[in-house]
Amino acid sequence: MNTVLPVVVIGAGPVGLAAAAHLLERGLTPLVLEAGATVGAGMLRWAHVRMFSPWEFNIDRAAGALLRRHGWTSPDLTQFPTGSEVVERYLRPLAALPEIQPHVRTGVRVTDVAKQRRDRMKDSLRNDVPFVVRYVDAVGEHEVIAQAVIDASGTIDTPNPAGASGVPALGERAVQEHIFYGIPDVLGQHRERYAGKRVLVIGGGHSAFNALLDLARLSGQEPGMRIQWAIRRSSLGRVLGGGEHDQLKERGRLGLAIGKLVDDGVLAVATNFHLERLEQTAEGIVAHAEGTALRPVDEIVAATGFRPNLDLLSELRIALDHGTQAPMALAPLIDPNQHSCGSVRPHGAEELKHPDAGVYIVGMKSYGRAPTFLLLTGYEQVRSVVAAVAGDWEAARRVELVLPETGVCITQFAEEDGAQAGAACCGPVPANEENVAAEATGKTGECCGGPAPANVDACCVRDADAKAEGKSGCGCGSKPAVIEAPRPVACCR
Repeated sequence: MNTVLPVVVIGAGPVGLAAAAHLLERGLTPLVLEAGATVGAGMLRWAHVRMFSPWEFNIDRAAGALLRRHGWTSPDLTQFPTGSEVVERYLRPLAALPEIQPHVRTGVRVTDVAKQRRDRMKDSLRNDVPFVVRYVDAVGEHEVIAQAVIDASGTIDTPNPAGASGVPALGERAVQEHIFYGIPDVLGQHRERYAGKRVLVIGGGHSAFNALLDLARLSGQEPGMRIQWAIRRSSLGRVLGGGEHDQLKERGRLGLAIGKLVDDGVLAVATNFHLERLEQTAEGIVAHAEGTALRPVDEIVAATGFRPNLDLLSELRIALDHGTQAPMALAPLIDPNQHSCGSVRPHGAEELKHPDAGVYIVGMKSYGRAPTFLLLTGYEQVRSVVAAVAGDWEAARRVELVLPETGVCITQFAEEDGAQAGAACCGPVPANEENVAAEATGKTGECCGGPAPANVDACCVRDADAKAEGKSGCGCGSKPAVIEAPRPVACCR
């Protein structure tokens, strides 16, 4: 491969710009192509939303070091920024640096990525030829030749429909002008849309929590509002999450606040509700599930998650899990069918590589349809991926990050779901009293297919052996090399 060619980074959000900083640190040339009019355009779609993680977890090491060399002062690392604050105080100063600015183009949408003169059918010398990246801008259509491609384009442009079957509910398209997909700015630019209205929020994640909390605040200021909340789970137990046990304290507080609104009767909750049909009636929009119809509403907020747009990679050989649409080795670590904590052990190039060498999907898009991505995870991804692109596989396979536990595991909710007591772990599992007690009662700190062994810092000891052999392992990693965790906390309680 021609190492003089640039490495194309798709997307100029936090992870894309972090990739650029790491590429420059390695002496490689980035070319960052951003579809929006500004860097961080995706984050600005939820500019009003406060993040669950403090500034400490939202600044990449290489990007921060580059900024500080130019006299930048970081925000208070203990504070929790909004999406807008991350863009204004971090991403825009980073993109304006003389090292970064020449390599970033905005208003440029990538349409296709392929191997030069090789469609996906052709085997011959496939990994010896560079990538062709096609894009469009205000002038027209162009292409650039690249030695590698890092897709950090996110998922904000492809929200999931409100329908429970993964496709729009019957009638959903007909009432689409009354549906907001994502988190509306209820107390700001979208206030008039919801003031005094009857609103249905669909979704059981933290995006729904943000919308519900703002709608509740608005209802205290505007008479006549009625807020309904529909979730697919059979009870609120797991939906409300870890509360005071969540190491991301802001997220824990949000769950507690929503629980109180339900208890106070501000939110009317419909559980086990799988939307099948939306009907426009004279009284308003009626949501139907099997045997159930909710009260008519004026507006709907569909906080049902997002999915990756894979069309631009369709001519490449990429290996994705059939369910999550995440890279094959990463998928079992983040699949919400197996993990309830919303946390994943640090991972990198080994877990993110594909049959076509040199293409990597990183950031939120790497999680496919799985939720609860942390920026710190994306920064570790690009550190590892850039090391791999530079040929330093020793650094690529090294784990340089410990993540906080970001929820409480499935063992709390065994009775609710009729599940077995064993739980999928989401973080370091030390040998302590809680694990001993769990084992004594037949519960296991299970991760990557087996119980957590004693006296190890990762919940799957086989991972370290696998990575030592150059394999992807199960994602739990070996002992962190750079960032030491505070006192380990067991994730299975």
